[in-house]
Amino acid sequence: MSYCILLVEDNPHIMEINAEALVMEDYAVLKADTGRGCLEMLKTHDVDLIVLDIMLPDADGLALCRQIKAQYDIPILFLSALGENQQIIEGLRAGGDDYLSKPYDIGVLLARIEARLRAAGRKKRFLSHAGLRLDTVKRTAYFADRDLLLTQKEYLILLTLLQNPHQMISRDALFSAVWGVSSAGDHSALHTTVSRLNKKLDGASAPVRVGFQRGEGYALEDI
Repeated sequence: MSYCILLVEDNPHIMEINAEALVMEDYAVLKADTGRGCLEMLKTHDVDLIVLDIMLPDADGLALCRQIKAQYDIPILFLSALGENQQIIEGLRAGGDDYLSKPYDIGVLLARIEARLRAAGRKKRFLSHAGLRLDTVKRTAYFADRDLLLTQKEYLILLTLLQNPHQMISRDALFSAVWGVSSAGDHSALHTTVSRLNKKLDGASAPVRVGFQRGEGYALEDI
């Protein structure tokens, strides 16, 4: 698995040094030199970690960090020339997961990134199947760039089945995965939610549906 690192840095020399080092370690690298560019990248790319400069030409890195954390579950490592203890404290309190002061050793940066990814247990943000695209960070589902406007229960059903394509999942197991409790034999809520989900899939002309087989359970079926 190749992790994707977003570098947000307005110094082109530092950007290139960090990008080259990351590529040599088999990371995928995205680049943004402004806060606006960072946010645009996050809308369309699966990012596993952000290396964020605090002093950007169009944004305060601390405020940008808060904005990102309010929308995404992505580790952020601050990389800044502001290295006083109080500034480090402010960065961490703004939501940063780590803080490295400039100048720094590139080996230390790589080790910090590796440690943060390991601690976060990063999983792929987007799941795709037959034109469906699930954003596991925002908990939204799309078909052909159309937001299906799923409820959280509908989304969790689709996520569970998408993670196990063409496999039958029993009613009890699916209910437990979505509601977090035992069904106690009452599957009416599950049946109703699946029906609503299938209507939304049909309405978007998605080539899949949630199928049910008595005595077996539910599965995501191509149509």
